Amino acid sequence: MSKNLTTRSEDYSKWYNELVVKADLAENSGVRGCMVIKPYGYAIWEKMQAELDRKFKETGHSNAYFPLFVPKSMFEAEEKNAEGFAKECAIVTHYRLKNDPDRPGKLMVDPNAKLEEELIVRPTSEAIIWSTYKGWVQSYRDLPLLINQWANVVRWEMRTRLFLRTAEFLWQEGHTAHATKAEAIEESEKMMNVYADFAENFMAIPVIKGLKTETERFAGAEETYCIEALMQDGKALQAGTSHFLGQNFAKAFDVKFANAEGKQEHVWGTSWGVSTRLMGALVMTHSDDKGLVLPPNLAPIQVVIVPIYKTDEEFETISAVVNDLVAQFQKLKISVKYDNRTTQKPGFKFAEWELKGVPVRIAVGPKDLENGTFEVARRDTLSKEVVSKEGIIMHIDALLEQIQKDLFNKALEYRDTHITEVNSFEEFKDVLENKGGFIAAHWDGTPETEEKIKELTKATIRCIPLNRVEEAGKCMFSGSESVGRVLFAKAY
Repeated sequence: MSKNLTTRSEDYSKWYNELVVKADLAENSGVRGCMVIKPYGYAIWEKMQAELDRKFKETGHSNAYFPLFVPKSMFEAEEKNAEGFAKECAIVTHYRLKNDPDRPGKLMVDPNAKLEEELIVRPTSEAIIWSTYKGWVQSYRDLPLLINQWANVVRWEMRTRLFLRTAEFLWQEGHTAHATKAEAIEESEKMMNVYADFAENFMAIPVIKGLKTETERFAGAEETYCIEALMQDGKALQAGTSHFLGQNFAKAFDVKFANAEGKQEHVWGTSWGVSTRLMGALVMTHSDDKGLVLPPNLAPIQVVIVPIYKTDEEFETISAVVNDLVAQFQKLKISVKYDNRTTQKPGFKFAEWELKGVPVRIAVGPKDLENGTFEVARRDTLSKEVVSKEGIIMHIDALLEQIQKDLFNKALEYRDTHITEVNSFEEFKDVLENKGGFIAAHWDGTPETEEKIKELTKATIRCIPLNRVEEAGKCMFSGSESVGRVLFAKAY
């Protein structure tokens, strides 16, 4: 198969789909709307998972696991949540198949094996978790309850795209219970900040922290905090959300505690999550027409070494030097691969590792050994330099740090030059169509105006930025009073 990609300027969507498949991140499966995450893609996800898991444990959370199935009556207990996810639910109605008498060798649903109560395949776990918390919380001494689970969920999407929107996906979901409203709000904000720190410092993706509007809020939440990122095609991507649930789920599932005075109160709740959609954000923020560009923190292989030789003797001499180099990198916890395959030429290897986004490539040939130097190539800038053998290890260590910073700064510059203030609807449509990115505009605060703008332009309010300046103005659509600008964009 040709490794040549459709260019981003030609067809961004096609470029993305081809890149995910050709770089061996994931592929479509035999199940409609579901994906197979391949080893290289899963290795990136594991790095995300490990770093987030560390952050969750540092902030006092513990991991647990809850069932995949939720009884329908339990799912219905919190009405807004049930209504919000109803259209995406997969439902189990029977528990057995049997041989079909009319079609030999085929199976049919056994009509005698109908479930007494239908089971929802979890689209999110609030219902099953809060029904469990009822048995875990009696007193203020049991609080706060700080639980996270790593799991898969199912949302029956009609239009799917690898990583960005699939019928089944992997994620983590935190669910916490607190004695006071203030504690629960503090938790919601804290986890939004954990996500923002992870996105910016680990994934090199700049994000804007904000609040969702009432229309865009998580079903069953009183407030949704979010981090919003901007992709290279000028579309926004919601990279993580943290929800202040108030007492909605506690009341729906009767989760009460005796306070210090012995009085019964409902607890206050939060939930928060990020998913494999972050893999899509990673691809679309940094990659180019030659393939993936991975921040060193997330690259399964940070350094690849390619030997260039003609004879077996040259190969052996190069390998002896490289094996020593590999051991030194490993001592510094730098993940390194010596691509000593004899079945492929160096040019093929260069193109393959370029496509897979390995941050640094070292080429070693007989001339390099003679000169005591190595050729070092950066994936992000596609630049090359010659580095002396003596200083190579520390040079690469520093270079990886530099690449991580440079990728963030490049993405930040793109994001910041694609936030445009507008004051009229005509200006809004022009920027949306011809420039893209985030559009900062006054909005009158009504769901009606928000819906009308979405209907006419497909742009949504991504967030009300937490750092926005309160300023009186006129809504760019209705002309009514506004207290500040919000960020609009077309989004994934």
